[in-house]
Amino acid sequence: MSDMTPQATIRSGAVPRFPVSLPYRLALAWCGFLALILVVYGLQLDFRLADAVYQWQGGEWALQDHVLLQEWLHRGGRTLSQWMGAGVILALLASLPPTPLRPWRRPLLFLFLAVAGSTLAVSILKQLVSMECPWGLARYGGDWPFVGLLEWRPAEMPDTACFPAGHASAGYAWLALYFFLAATLPRLCWLGLAIGLGLGLAFGITQQLRGAHFLSHDLWTLMLCWTISTLLASWLLPTRHHPQRRLILPHYTDETSPDA
Repeated sequence: MSDMTPQATIRSGAVPRFPVSLPYRLALAWCGFLALILVVYGLQLDFRLADAVYQWQGGEWALQDHVLLQEWLHRGGRTLSQWMGAGVILALLASLPPTPLRPWRRPLLFLFLAVAGSTLAVSILKQLVSMECPWGLARYGGDWPFVGLLEWRPAEMPDTACFPAGHASAGYAWLALYFFLAATLPRLCWLGLAIGLGLGLAFGITQQLRGAHFLSHDLWTLMLCWTISTLLASWLLPTRHHPQRRLILPHYTDETSPDA
């Protein structure tokens, strides 16, 4: 039977075993990510890129309120992600009763939890960690000095919510489509990856051009979204093991047991 048939790849009602190797895979991925972040900080790539964009705009954030960036890609992009989320919720609700969508219930539940969990995690971190947006720094015409992620923050500086990148999470959260399609329509899993990366890059670059975020802000958001999707996929999405489809972290198992 072709792997394009959902019923052939979805184990409806199965409870997957959490892969023993998952913590090691996550640890390895995070070590690589932190090494990349150290390179970004060490080479001051955040400032180099922001300086170039700022000077290209004539020493100001001239594109901050540009209709294409502000209305279409910022507000419109957020609306697009919300409509996509609403579609997932409707499909999940339709899969609850005995209907042709019933075999998709677990993958749809994963997709909902992964997207919602990713955006929520980024939103919570934005409230817990205070960092300035580029447009708020004296270096770029703002009022405040730059204070690094692990540096002591002067009490007189206001609380801000510019880290990690919230708008980019509305795109990178859809990396969950890679896992969703890997478990349902495996031939299309790379399309899911392209959608998640494409939306995240589009939204992230939009905010960098507007002076709202540094490059590292987007990288942190990307890694957080990928981690949350990986953890939930390992829990909710058992599927056949295809080594050629593994992308750093996905690792599923065929060993399942019936629901209670």
